[in-house]
Amino acid sequence: MNLEEKIKRINELYHKSQAEGLTPEEKEEQAKLRAEYIANVRANLRGQLDNISIKEKDGSITNLGEKFGNKITH
Repeated sequence: MNLEEKIKRINELYHKSQAEGLTPEEKEEQAKLRAEYIANVRANLRGQLDNISIKEKDGSITNLGEKFGNKITH
C-alpha cells in the first residue's frame, strides 16, 4: 500500500469512526496506519534537515546532517 492509499484508508476509518464506530480490528488497523504515516513524515523531515547547510559568520559551511544527524533522539 503506497502513502496515498494509506492516507485514504486513514480518512475512511476516521469518517466511519465518527459515523458508526469501529470494530476492534479496524481500530487496530487505524492505529497501525497512523503510526506508519507518522514514521514516514518523520523520516522525510529528517532527510530534509540532514541536507541543510548553513553559512557561518566566518564564511565556513556547516552541514547540519553531518553535525547533528547521527545523534539518537527520543
